[in-house]
Amino acid sequence: MSIDSITDSLLELGPKIVALVGAGISKASGMPTFRGEDGLWNQYHAQDLATPYAFNNNPNLVWEWYRARMRILLEAQPNPAHEALTKLEEAGLLIGVITQNVDGLHEIAKTKKIVEVHGRIRYARCQVCDYIQRWDNKEFAEQKDIIPKCPKCKNNLLRPDVVWFGEPLDQIKWQEAVQWINQANIVLIIGTSGVVHPVASLPWLAKKNDAVLLEFNIEETPLTAISDHSFFGPCETILPEFSDLLIKKYIGGYKNNG
Repeated sequence: MSIDSITDSLLELGPKIVALVGAGISKASGMPTFRGEDGLWNQYHAQDLATPYAFNNNPNLVWEWYRARMRILLEAQPNPAHEALTKLEEAGLLIGVITQNVDGLHEIAKTKKIVEVHGRIRYARCQVCDYIQRWDNKEFAEQKDIIPKCPKCKNNLLRPDVVWFGEPLDQIKWQEAVQWINQANIVLIIGTSGVVHPVASLPWLAKKNDAVLLEFNIEETPLTAISDHSFFGPCETILPEFSDLLIKKYIGGYKNNG
């Protein structure tokens, strides 16, 4: 079934789209994926860096690693796949983006409705109080042997505002993600391995609700079997092709005739 005919059938539904996004969308922006051949986990042991225990045991080591990641991130820009989702939102077709990524590129691409279920690497938060600080700047990223402390409660340490291994998801964010999935009649599964839970359960929930699942990935995943259609190739190529055609048809006729 061609993309052309698929977009026709989707428009007949009155699209209410939710995008579920993984690391594959950001690879073209220069961000290493976690499980690909160039993944960050191949260079470091996660248990040494991305756990509460690691931070409590050696906060300087953890912050040095996050500074190294931030130096990469500061060079990254949204790619056409991020921009395609912003265009879908601006056209009124997208409910929101549920992302497993912590890179903040959807925000930079000017998507408005985003749930960052695994947190935000561009921000730090106090371990004790509610203080949040943005730290994605070159000066901070290039500092050495400095562990940031909370300016509000003084001596308590700031930590990256991300969900570490062994930590629960933010329940407010998670409930919003579930609510969006329950509202959607189309779910775009983009650049995710489909193995990280509980996020990997969301396509199954959407399927239970009779939503149409469209997968965009470089290769097959465990979610391919339940997807109604799968498009294989670089996300920055195949997703814009799909979204541009959907938006063109929607604005050209379906929006006015629906």
